Amino acid sequence: MVEDNHSVCEMMEMFFKKEQWQVTFAYDGLQAEDKFKNDSQKWDIILLDLNLPKKDGMQVAADIRRISPTVPLIMLTARDTESDQVLGLEIGADDYVTKPFSPITLIARIKALYRRSALSAHDDVNKQSSSFDVETKHFKMNTKTREVYLYDQPITDLTPKEFDLLKTLASKPRQVFTRSQLLQLVWDYEYYGDERTVDAHIKKLRQKLEKVGPQVIQTVWGVGYKFDDEGQAQ
Repeated sequence: MVEDNHSVCEMMEMFFKKEQWQVTFAYDGLQAEDKFKNDSQKWDIILLDLNLPKKDGMQVAADIRRISPTVPLIMLTARDTESDQVLGLEIGADDYVTKPFSPITLIARIKALYRRSALSAHDDVNKQSSSFDVETKHFKMNTKTREVYLYDQPITDLTPKEFDLLKTLASKPRQVFTRSQLLQLVWDYEYYGDERTVDAHIKKLRQKLEKVGPQVIQTVWGVGYKFDDEGQAQ
């Protein structure tokens, strides 16, 4: 947890201990980066405040994502403007929580993200199967090994939320999902209408997919998004 307010850290430490979670605190941006770089594979999840001394949280998030595209990342922010929240999501945050927050709410967010990322990450250790359980004309995905191929090219830098979002769309090709449906299916809890979260993740996901071929995530104006690679040719 990267947070310069020691009172907040002390409060959350009690809740983490109740959950029997081990936690390490960093109190500024530079300290956070040092701890992460020393062992980037160590961390199951990162809670990152945006307003930090020595190095801004946005910069820290971008640096973390360059080192690890997949480590689950939740941003904590006192900034309640749409631009800050969308920018954080576009940089690579899987979720954000606005201050002041309820510790119980934050714990719930952590659990929701962990359910969808850490368990699959453990499966990745034992890559026993090369079969793909999601497969379309130009796309294939193994949800156990987290292998993803589009136009026979590997997609290796997906964040946990981007992976889940792509899986949800590709599992039902050409079906149109509303933003509200995607929030419930991918984020695993109510976002109370905060649909820009979906748009920010779709934008980042599209940028990664476009590196290997024609776009397969389509916007259905006034409704939502769908996955369709039937008419695409590399």
